[in-house]
Amino acid sequence: MSAAATPAVSGTGKVSSPRIGHITWLVVLAFLLVSPFVGVYPVFMMKALCFAIFACAFNLLLGYTGLLSFGHASFMGSAAYATGWLVRSAHLSPELGVLAGTLVAGVLGLVVGLIAIRRQGIYFAMITLAMAQMIYFICLQMPFTGGEDGLQGVPRGRLFGLLPLDNDLVMYYLVLAVFVAVFLAIVRIVHSPYGQVLKAIRENEPRAISLGYDVDRYKLLAFVLSTALAGLAGSMKTLVLGFATLSDVHWSLSGEVILMTLLGGMGTFAGPVVGAVTIIGLQNFLADRVGSWVTVIIGVIFVFCVIAFRRGIVGELLAWLQRRRQR
Repeated sequence: MSAAATPAVSGTGKVSSPRIGHITWLVVLAFLLVSPFVGVYPVFMMKALCFAIFACAFNLLLGYTGLLSFGHASFMGSAAYATGWLVRSAHLSPELGVLAGTLVAGVLGLVVGLIAIRRQGIYFAMITLAMAQMIYFICLQMPFTGGEDGLQGVPRGRLFGLLPLDNDLVMYYLVLAVFVAVFLAIVRIVHSPYGQVLKAIRENEPRAISLGYDVDRYKLLAFVLSTALAGLAGSMKTLVLGFATLSDVHWSLSGEVILMTLLGGMGTFAGPVVGAVTIIGLQNFLADRVGSWVTVIIGVIFVFCVIAFRRGIVGELLAWLQRRRQR
């Protein structure tokens, strides 16, 4: 048996944390597979998974490359509008609509990245915010976007002409499959030699340059990958909810995805997922009970977590497990 297949066991006979992590993910996956049958509302879970994809895409840029984008909602929203218009007005199949929306976000990310990637820190963040505001204005003014009303009544259609996505159960398992595929792809990217270079750039960019790496090219590719995956999240959300609105390209959504990433744990695989599910769950649970105060409550929770859990929920849990293992 290879070393990779051998269970990791400590000297005391206890299973080590990597094995615990694998078991935890299997338990989470099992829960996601059966959740529609145990009273969990499928549309809520689909929305949460779409935002989890969005947060994972953003974490690839911020957590593993060290680039803070204040305009990531523009890529999610542009893909949402593209998919909504192509499926509703151009009568494309849902799979082609999602593919087209993802490509639109990726191409837009390439254009914005070529402009912004040579800047660092707050200058990079401000350029992405400025470009996002331009995209918001375009979505507000263009006639095919529906203006302030947005695109309404986007049909789900039939996947490959066979699977009826109008069935919430079929749509849920499609979203779950996309989420798992994106999550595994990000894990593979981070653990690849390319991902190691990204982390080297995050930790010490001058040193990476001195070692001969073209850091601008590496960062540009990371930016395009992140925007394309964000676009995939937006396209799937449009199919799930049946509409795309200006809130999908608004700067506040860019703030929400930063909140999700920091709350869950920046630079961890599970952190963005936990943060996205937490924020979407709080919004849905509190919206009917406290109305507009939900934003204030989420802000208070975020401030508390930043003060008490600076690494985020998952980051603090991993640090605690590491301290236990050292003791």
